[in-house]
Amino acid sequence: MTNFYGSLATPVHPGSRRPHTGTPLMGLVRVFVVIAIAAAPGCGPAAGSAGNVGAVGAVDAGDLCVRIDRVVAHARDSRLLDQRVTGAWQVVHGILAFGDELPLATAEGKTTALAWLLDGGALRGWRLRPGREGVVATIEEGSTTGQGHPDQWIGYLAQCGLEGLSVDTPISVNGKPHTLRDLLTQAQADIRPGREATWTLMALAAWLPPESPWTSSDGRTWTIEDVVAMEAAADIDGAACGGCHRLFGLVQALAAHRDGAGPAGSEHGGWADAEARIESCIEIARRHQQPDGSFSVHFFERPGTSADVFARLGATGHIFEFLAAALDDERLAEPWVTRAATRLVTLLEQTADVDVECGALYHAVHGLRLYRQRICGATAE
Repeated sequence: MTNFYGSLATPVHPGSRRPHTGTPLMGLVRVFVVIAIAAAPGCGPAAGSAGNVGAVGAVDAGDLCVRIDRVVAHARDSRLLDQRVTGAWQVVHGILAFGDELPLATAEGKTTALAWLLDGGALRGWRLRPGREGVVATIEEGSTTGQGHPDQWIGYLAQCGLEGLSVDTPISVNGKPHTLRDLLTQAQADIRPGREATWTLMALAAWLPPESPWTSSDGRTWTIEDVVAMEAAADIDGAACGGCHRLFGLVQALAAHRDGAGPAGSEHGGWADAEARIESCIEIARRHQQPDGSFSVHFFERPGTSADVFARLGATGHIFEFLAAALDDERLAEPWVTRAATRLVTLLEQTADVDVECGALYHAVHGLRLYRQRICGATAE
């Protein structure tokens, strides 16, 4: 059986994704992290906005697609982010789910979140500065508004929405013109053995030819396979959001490698390690799936559920996003995945009229959009 590893994981080298065209005017390691992040500004619905999200109940495939469209539209349009209240962490996660479709309220009026960031708009936690090799995005570990992991911003910008951004997309840094390539160049210089490289790998896989080498600032020569091997060997259960992001990066990189290498037999080296880790976690997710279709709140560590609907939403949304990228078309249509999609939609319907932690919300929506793109056909969202 052919493995898929995601339509968005196809390599996108310089210029092959549409650039932003705006003008200058313009870890959930465990369930407990959900509680910690809850102190951050949440993604709340506008007053009276939840009435038409949809009813919970048994659905057929066509009905499921309609329900996906409704919850996606609600997350985009009825949970309006406000630049004066929310931070960069929340906004970038929204851009991951919706790309340049995500609206943002600002003191200057309503715009798109992507244009606001790329054009240098002010936002708490969005801290970029010129670096020795390119542009540095400041890391704020434990922050609920800033970049919490190395290269988290470019990892999500590289895959945002359903198309991602070109590495040559312009970005304003302290009023000076740059491109996303400047952030990537800095990331390549800063990588080190043993350093978390989950989001770095997402950007590398999207923006560099799979076999191209580079030299980090300490003189070490790297390839994407080296980063893949390092991430595949790293801990899953103790990683951010139960390891789902680490797995997503491996999925993207492996798909880019396969696309560049053409038809091939068995994988070797770091690629084989990535394939084994991905396949193992797919099977663990299936085995640990709960009777209602949700996934384990303990992610890939052990089975389990929770009375907390937000814990179930966070775990199910993150795991589903990984599966939507990793599974081929045949496996994506299997009943256990359909049950998971249905449960995830139901969880979003049940929480439509309350504040939801933004990471859980937007990863769930991103996964549903990937799933819908392949399962539901060309009907409008």
